[in-house]
Amino acid sequence: MILRIKLLAISLASALALLLMLCLGAQNLNTRHTLKLGSTTTAPLPAGFLVGISIVLGVISGSSTATALLPTRRS
Repeated sequence: MILRIKLLAISLASALALLLMLCLGAQNLNTRHTLKLGSTTTAPLPAGFLVGISIVLGVISGSSTATALLPTRRS
């Protein structure tokens, strides 16, 4: 159980670091796009930021799934 918590904490910390670098890097991008979500649209965001957010969410979901599927050790 401790191993799962450690792995989950490491993966969430790395995803948070990726998100921080992404936010810092997206400050100076000029071309901005909006997403259409049903009948609403999002705020204008840089395309690299949108791709980066999807990568960060993939890291979080993939690592949490891998952590949850670890086999348990029986002593």
